[in-house]
Amino acid sequence: DDITLRHTEGPYRLGTVVFHREDGRRNIVDGQQRTLTLMLITHALANTRLRGKPDARAEAIVHTPALHDMLETLAAGLPEPHFQSTVSQTHIRENYQIIRRRVARPEFSEAIIAFLYRQCEVVWFELDDISEAFQFFDSQNARGRDIEPHDLLKAFHLREFPPEEDHLKAASVHQWEASESDALSLLFAEHLYRIRNWSRGEAARHFGKADIALFKGVSIRPGRRHPHIEALLLAHHCVDAHHPQREDGSRLAPPFPFQLTQTVINGRRFFEMVAHYQARIAQLPQALREHAREGFAPRILDVLESYPGRRRRGDRFTRALFDNLLIAYLDKFGPDAVSRAVEKAFIWAYRLRLTKGSVQLAGMDNHAREHNLFRRLHEALVPAEFLNVEFDSIQAREVSGIEPITDLFRDMDYLERHD
Repeated sequence: DDITLRHTEGPYRLGTVVFHREDGRRNIVDGQQRTLTLMLITHALANTRLRGKPDARAEAIVHTPALHDMLETLAAGLPEPHFQSTVSQTHIRENYQIIRRRVARPEFSEAIIAFLYRQCEVVWFELDDISEAFQFFDSQNARGRDIEPHDLLKAFHLREFPPEEDHLKAASVHQWEASESDALSLLFAEHLYRIRNWSRGEAARHFGKADIALFKGVSIRPGRRHPHIEALLLAHHCVDAHHPQREDGSRLAPPFPFQLTQTVINGRRFFEMVAHYQARIAQLPQALREHAREGFAPRILDVLESYPGRRRRGDRFTRALFDNLLIAYLDKFGPDAVSRAVEKAFIWAYRLRLTKGSVQLAGMDNHAREHNLFRRLHEALVPAEFLNVEFDSIQAREVSGIEPITDLFRDMDYLERHD
């Protein structure tokens, strides 16, 4: 997929290979899977794309003479590894069949083949001492500070800048690095990741490297564009047209119409989106105090900042439900009817705290998905479609430190009555 998606770009790094040099041979210490996969691709291309090969199809032949000759030379020089494990043999056979089907398709063009062999790179290290080689492998894979998911997103989106925006990279990096790594980690793990996933009905417990695709979107680079991104591109270009660059190459803060659940525009807009939501989330307490002045909303905000048990782990999980739902509400509808939204978010989130003796991460996540107001909010076109949801009364458990929460539920008539 990387090779197919990136073939219109410049050099692309496939990863690292570590060798131990012994008696004129290079033994692979790290990078066996990467190396074997490249061998399987070359073998499959030779069997499907060269004339005279048994699997060749007329539409799949490589016509460019230099590329044809290079592929023949590479295929002829492939080693023939042997694997004693029948499990390995089975997996290699299965992977080869998958690769063969992919590279035989006409859309796996000669341009993609040329990109693979002429533009893709590996970084390789060669060491003489076997213990040093494995120590190097260990340090590469298990030691030092692990790369944070947001660091990987930074690297990805810097690569996604189109050439005409290269001069804007420095400003994006400066703004990103002005934030503490812990603050960025918190922003993604506790807010952006959870809101986006819960809005889709997906689990959102731990944000890790496997989840970063959630923040990879569509490219504004020239090339094939599907209709669903046209509206985003129109907004992108319209915003830039009304906010020209300063003399130093930076831009005025763009009023891009970001939405928490929107498709991400790769590159510069990603960095702007992160800065936008950093500011919006930091301003949440002030925004609520300013606009949520009716009904029970002011009292709810006071109680949540003062009740005795608010700093316990389970109470923090409950508060995360409350805060994130209001972040999503303000993002979609602004201050319109926000007092009612505060009441609704409070009853929805804190019914979990009042009905459970202990609130864990899994309980928070399950509550968000089983009683999913994030999805309802995502699908709502006007506030009433979200605010008109009704909740049953509950029977509260005896939990110390939450008495002011219980009192609020009673006064708002959400505790079961026996009259």
